[in-house]
Amino acid sequence: TETVLHASCVAHEGRAALILGASGSGKSALALQLIALGAQLVADDRTVIRRAGDALLATAPARLAGLIEAREVGILRCPACDTPRPVALVIDLDSPETDRLPPWRDTDLLGLRRPLLRKSTLPHFPAAILTYLSGERAA
Repeated sequence: TETVLHASCVAHEGRAALILGASGSGKSALALQLIALGAQLVADDRTVIRRAGDALLATAPARLAGLIEAREVGILRCPACDTPRPVALVIDLDSPETDRLPPWRDTDLLGLRRPLLRKSTLPHFPAAILTYLSGERAA
């Protein structure tokens, strides 16, 4: 099963974070922050996801590979993952996080559950995402 989502995606240490949200919600901006901290671009604006057993794999549509939009700067070419990356985390930029220590949340994509984070405007959010991708959430 395969589908194309209106989403951006980055990978860190082999695991991907899928960034969902309406147009203008900051998907590309968050992806750029994550790339600046060491993540690799998987896809911007459109992400192909497919199920392979218990894995959910993300990649860019061929015509968009290696391109990311930076508002008020332009379309930038940057190094990108050249193979699909397993989605380990989903970030919903349409729903703000209101809890200091949020409960465990997850979401369903193609019949597979993945951990879900909501939007945070705190300056440490991009670093926390990369730390999450490097390990796991303890509590």
